[in-house]
Amino acid sequence: MTLTTIQGADEAQWVLCQGCTTPLYRKRWTRGLKVCPECGNHARLTAPERLAQLFDPGALELLTIPAVTEDVLGFVDTVPYPTRLADARARTGLDEAVVCARGAIGGHPVVVAAMDFRFMAGSLGVGVGQLVTLAAETALVEQVPLLIVTASGGARMQEGPLSLMQMARTSAALGQLDEAGLLTISLITDPTYGGVAASFATLADVIVAEPGARLGFAGRRVIEQTIHQVLPERFQTAEFLLERGFVDLVVPRDRLRAELSRLLAAAAPGPHGELPDRPTDPRVSDPGLLPESDPWEQVRLARRLDRPTTLDYLAMAFTDFQELHGDRLGGDCPAVVGGTARLVGRPVMVIGHQKGHTAAELNQRSFGMPGPDGYRKAARLMRLAEKLRLPVVTLVDTPGAYPGADAEERGQAVAIAENLRLMAGLEVPVVSVIIGEGGSGGALALAVANRVLIFGNGVYSVISPEGCAAILWKDPAAAPRAAAALSGSARDLLRLGIVDGVIPEPEGGTGADPLRAADRLRAALVTAVDELSRMSPRALVTDRRERFRGFGTALTVETGLRSEREGVS
Repeated sequence: MTLTTIQGADEAQWVLCQGCTTPLYRKRWTRGLKVCPECGNHARLTAPERLAQLFDPGALELLTIPAVTEDVLGFVDTVPYPTRLADARARTGLDEAVVCARGAIGGHPVVVAAMDFRFMAGSLGVGVGQLVTLAAETALVEQVPLLIVTASGGARMQEGPLSLMQMARTSAALGQLDEAGLLTISLITDPTYGGVAASFATLADVIVAEPGARLGFAGRRVIEQTIHQVLPERFQTAEFLLERGFVDLVVPRDRLRAELSRLLAAAAPGPHGELPDRPTDPRVSDPGLLPESDPWEQVRLARRLDRPTTLDYLAMAFTDFQELHGDRLGGDCPAVVGGTARLVGRPVMVIGHQKGHTAAELNQRSFGMPGPDGYRKAARLMRLAEKLRLPVVTLVDTPGAYPGADAEERGQAVAIAENLRLMAGLEVPVVSVIIGEGGSGGALALAVANRVLIFGNGVYSVISPEGCAAILWKDPAAAPRAAAALSGSARDLLRLGIVDGVIPEPEGGTGADPLRAADRLRAALVTAVDELSRMSPRALVTDRRERFRGFGTALTVETGLRSEREGVS
């Protein structure tokens, strides 16, 4: 088998776009990776075309994995199954509906299994299951990431229950890569349905989709015929699924290699660089060195709309940020953003609350108040960070968790509680920085860290001063008095040991000089991550758990039992 496709000698010079029916000059259309310049429709690529497009030039090596496909059932519909196989092989020049290769994308080694819809509609049978499984096992042996390019109409009916078993077979293979800490990426192309969609296509760490690609278990026609309803026009498209938290990225074909390269780079930590003219660690750890401040004024400063947001800091203090979307359960909360990035060359996972600078941005981001899908998205990214051994950096800036009825119906309290437990046990360094307002459990759900820092004008409290005043003083006007009583200023938090250090703000606040604030944030994070990276995974967990166990009484089971015995005697 070669990477050339079988084409007719008298191939037409013009093609008709299947999306908008515009006539396209074939050579121009081919140079444009078979994407319509008029409507953006992404035509199907063959597996050989896909591999040639994705791999670095000269970096492709086909895997000589035999595809064993047998007619075990003696299946005959309008023609015998062996006849269908022979016809598919003759038309495509392929042995099966998957082509496997090793090579590099952006210089990063990877194993790829690319499906070809031309071969019996990319149906999942024993041969396909075997090839995908062996590609995963090759990645496991070579300790490199796995990329699967999907294109399938569903299970191969001619193989009956043996086809069904391939869903479990391939899922188990991806599970082994999870255990080994190897990155898996799924590239969804149009269409991806049935057994492929319900197994390896959606089990990858990161799911990337081409624009307009359809993904689902049951096809649109089957659903409409079954429930007798007309489905939305965009139903099951990549864009539809991105909005609902099932897809991380929708990437046009001409950007795929670059975006995949960035993802692969995050899974291949190398030597990290140093800051040019690296400043002294800006963190202040002695509360006596911090000036006294009016607590209510500090709350107002923490809420200023000119303060840099998480996305602002990602642009100024980090490089190569790749935002990942969705909780894979049905939502993608805009109040939480996260993804891979580099901190002075070191790959990290950054997750933070996102507010905004204008009324429109605040409304779009729910004023930085996450719902359950926001916390579950954060949890998914933290688990991925742990799998890839990436430090986790969280940037906290929220009035609190979203207080709506729909959030409660979708398990707001459960989502927060699960994040607290998850963060307490992460076996990678975790550093949290309160960049503005840290409100209640909605903030803590992203701040169970080995090191917790805060900007000088930040605040962190169990409740807002307004809420406390309304409940305890029965008077909203008592908010300034409540702010003082709650002890949520940076100076108070450092005195209480709630935070480990304070990052001084530029004159006029972080909003007055965002670049200088970002420089100080970067320097503080580099120092903290460097310190923690010298610790073993178990030591990191122990350090974090002991940190939070220490808030309050120092009583232990041993001292409690001793006191009990002494009291009895």
